[in-house]
Amino acid sequence: MRGLLQLCRGIDLLNTQVNRLAKWLLLVAIFVSVGNALMRKLFSISSNAYLELQWYLFSAVFLLCAGYALLRGEHVRIDLIYGRLSRRTQILIEIFGTLVFLLPFCVITVDLVWPVVVDKFHSGETSPNEGGLLFWPAWALIPAGFTLLGLQGVSELIKRIAFLTGDGPDPLRDQIKSH
Repeated sequence: MRGLLQLCRGIDLLNTQVNRLAKWLLLVAIFVSVGNALMRKLFSISSNAYLELQWYLFSAVFLLCAGYALLRGEHVRIDLIYGRLSRRTQILIEIFGTLVFLLPFCVITVDLVWPVVVDKFHSGETSPNEGGLLFWPAWALIPAGFTLLGLQGVSELIKRIAFLTGDGPDPLRDQIKSH
């Protein structure tokens, strides 16, 4: 179990580093947005490339940080019943949800989107808007984001199994401490 928990630390670190990068992407998106708005209002100049770049950057932040949100326990949960259950039952529900819903959804999404990414890369397809950007970088964000989310799902699964077997701390307490 020690080796698996070491793998968890590596995955957690990867998603934390991606989150740090995404913070900068968000800042760039803000500057692009402000710059585009100022150019449009002050000089009546606009660019579809800048509008699409904003969209790409915001998409990157959203998709690439989904795994980090899972690491921090920030995904939406419905606690009406869940909060009243024992911690062991909660962990079992999380394991079930990860195995039955999260991981298959991530694998299916990557499997379905990857051929589209490859096709768009090889074709060099661009936006139909004048001055628009290439499509493949935006499409590549989808499998990248779902891969990071799936990896974090594996990490969270291992941590929960370690907790149940007595080989690791309660993952919820770790999430609370990291806030």
